[in-house]
Amino acid sequence: MRVAVVKTKCAAGSAEPRLSTFEAYVGRYGSVLMASTVEGPESALGWAPDFDDSWKELGSPGVPGRVSRLDRGWSTVIRSMDQARGVEAPLRVRNIGADVAVGDWVVPSVDEERLDHVLQRRSAFTRRASFDGMRAVPQTLAANIDVVFLVHALGSPPSPRRLERELVLAFDSGAEPIVLLTKTDLVDDPEPARQALVEVALGVPVLLASGLSGDGIDAIGSYARGNRTLTFLGASGVGKSTLVNALIGVERQATFAVREGDQSGRHTTVAAELVPLPGEGWMIDTPGVRALSLWLSGNGIERAFADVFDLMDGCRFRDCKHDQEPGCAVQQAISSGELDGIRLESLERLIEEEAELEEEQRARDKAADRRAGGRTRPPEESEFEDL
Repeated sequence: MRVAVVKTKCAAGSAEPRLSTFEAYVGRYGSVLMASTVEGPESALGWAPDFDDSWKELGSPGVPGRVSRLDRGWSTVIRSMDQARGVEAPLRVRNIGADVAVGDWVVPSVDEERLDHVLQRRSAFTRRASFDGMRAVPQTLAANIDVVFLVHALGSPPSPRRLERELVLAFDSGAEPIVLLTKTDLVDDPEPARQALVEVALGVPVLLASGLSGDGIDAIGSYARGNRTLTFLGASGVGKSTLVNALIGVERQATFAVREGDQSGRHTTVAAELVPLPGEGWMIDTPGVRALSLWLSGNGIERAFADVFDLMDGCRFRDCKHDQEPGCAVQQAISSGELDGIRLESLERLIEEEAELEEEQRARDKAADRRAGGRTRPPEESEFEDL
């Protein structure tokens, strides 16, 4: 049995402070609240042994819950399926100053007024913040995802270059990527467009689906078995909201018509939200993402461009620039038609973008260090050489 002891102090001569609901409860029933031992949240919420280990490393404080929505400094936190399905009211907890995203497992404070802990993430879909004034700052779109569907739509030409970026982000997130080509109801033969994405996906499955006809919906839902969490990443107008409605079985999200010329649409989802799926599993419904700026990559670039990196291993010189050097296996593959030269150009652009981001991040850290008077980093060995 856990015991939470609450102590309050008032300055001498000061007026009695206004009590919160929690403090009033303590005043009426005693300063020691008795609660039954909590073994962890329901597994149906997606709770798993790795989250349990993270919680226990903290000493098993409080009662963990999962963030289902964020709203201007507030987190909606669910601790049961009844809360997730609207039978009971979820918690609303302040998250000011906390690095938290939809899908996170968190531990609210004893009085349930703020977030005390964010448990270690299994995965996180992170990009560079795209709004004005935010440079070299990460933005986590969703956390603890098991499968991310990279959504593209038929009815307009496929976008291999966007898919390359999405694959880099997906691999770096730690989630399993699946490419999803939607709106099969718009074309007679979706296979040519699917093959164009297969060539870029490099072994990542490329599925077909239609939210209107229901084709492929069961296959998508099967990835949620075992209480796993799914999410969709794609531009506006690719049909994510229609897919969401088809998966849930009700019209949860409004859908809007797209332009005839380019099949572009506008956002119908305005905030990320964790939604329970019928039967089992979860989906994080996210707004359409126009800008896909990279964040600092782990091995996402290497995995998304594994074909190019495999060729690089065959170059005569280890420092080959893959331009005009003799014995360049990459250029030989381009000349023979084995590799599309656009793939190399795209890889070089992404590497350059990441290098610029790393430099910008270093400059940001140095500026923060100067503002803090050098207290944001440990001293380097060279600083002691003249002592």
